[in-house]
This record gives sequence, C-alpha cells and structure tokens, in this order.
Amino acid sequence: GSTLSSCLHIVISYIVINKKVIVAPENSMLYMASVQNKGGHVCGGFLVSEDFVMTAAHCEKDNLTRVVLGTHNIKNVDEGKIRYIEKMYKHESYQDVWTGKDIMLLKLSRKAELNKKLQTTPLPRSEIHLGDNTKCYVAGWGFIKTGGRVVDELRVVDVSVINPRVCREILPPGLPNNVICAGGYKTKKGFCQGDSGGPLVCGGTAVGIVSFNWEKNCSYPHLPNVYTDVSKYLPWIKTILKRSKRSE
Repeated sequence: GSTLSSCLHIVISYIVINKKVIVAPENSMLYMASVQNKGGHVCGGFLVSEDFVMTAAHCEKDNLTRVVLGTHNIKNVDEGKIRYIEKMYKHESYQDVWTGKDIMLLKLSRKAELNKKLQTTPLPRSEIHLGDNTKCYVAGWGFIKTGGRVVDELRVVDVSVINPRVCREILPPGLPNNVICAGGYKTKKGFCQGDSGGPLVCGGTAVGIVSFNWEKNCSYPHLPNVYTDVSKYLPWIKTILKRSKRSE
C-alpha cells in the first residue's frame, strides 16, 4: 500500500542533535567519503582500502558517479580529492532496506593517496555483539531536519546502541536480519536524509552502515535508526576485495 511504498523510499540521511548540529573536528573521521552524482552529494560512505569505499546498497539508484575524499567541506573541492567510481558491487541479495543486506562497495577508478587528511577505517575482524547503550558515533552531510537540505560541513553526533529485541518490537514493520539499531529512540540524536551509507563507528571501528529511518522522519525521539551490521558481511567484503585485486 501507499504507507509501505513511502517507507521503502527511505534514507538519503543528516545528523540531528537537539535541533543543533555539531561540526566534526578537522582531524577526525578521516575516512569519510561524500558519494555523489552529477548533482552533488547524495550519500555518505567510508574508505575501507585505498581503492574501495563502503556505502549502502540503496544509494545505487541515485546514478552515482564519484566520491569526494580527504575533506570535511564538500563545497569547494579540488580535483585531487575526487575519485570516479569504476564499478559498484551491490550485495547480490539486496532488494530493499526492509529485507536487509543494504551494503555496497564502490571500486575507485584510481587509488586514493593516504595522508594526514585521509585514512582508511578499520572494519570488525569477526562478528560483533554490541552491548545495550554502547556509545558510538555517526557522521554525515545530510539534512539537519526533516525535509531540509544537505550541508557543506561534515557533522557528527554520538548515539547509543539499542537492544535488538526492543528495536524489533517498536519498529512498525519489524526489522531485517543483520542490523544494528542506534539513536533516534528516546533521544533527540540521530541521522536524517543524506547520511545514508555513512559509518556507525564504535571504539574506532566502522561497525555499521546508515540504512534507514521510519518514513524519512528525523523528528525523534519516537523510533530507532537502523544500520547494516558490517560484521555479518565480512566474508562477502573479503571476496569482493580479493576478486578485485586478482583482476588488476
């Protein structure tokens, strides 16, 4: 029905905190990527190797062409910070955010040059189980409020992990497998449209990918934000990275 279709058309996601927004410190989150099409920023992402950016599978529909790396301000970007997308590896079983597997790797046309402003982010080494209320961070260039617009400066906010059972009970259509819930519920902090594909970072490790919020509503504190659990896809990630290396 119309409700379901409006739910499925979800997140290009923004960091919301008590109606205020916190600009990310310059020397933090050096792996952040702005994933763009010809019109500019559409999704977040994060650099996981010199030639791969991780993002959400649902971002693929936006005709992605390039990523911007190594800067927190995406307004005036010099060519050196741009990498074009050579190939998109969307999880082959992805259908929509409600069925999960919302993960994609973007192969860059040439390697990123790592330096003091650009680093890769560590991924989990094995499956993780985050404790309730674990404090993590999410960052992005998305809207600051429902129906807003993307911003130039990277924003960051701390969010707390929500028990999966609680999350499953309070989200109207239930929850896909292999996800993490954090922020948005019983708090005024969370993500919004334009942040999709960005990382949920816990203890310096990128453990989640911004996937969806309910009906694009960023006026919390009603419902949790949902992230793809990166640790559940480690074999898939390794396969893509290895396959790409072999073909070089």
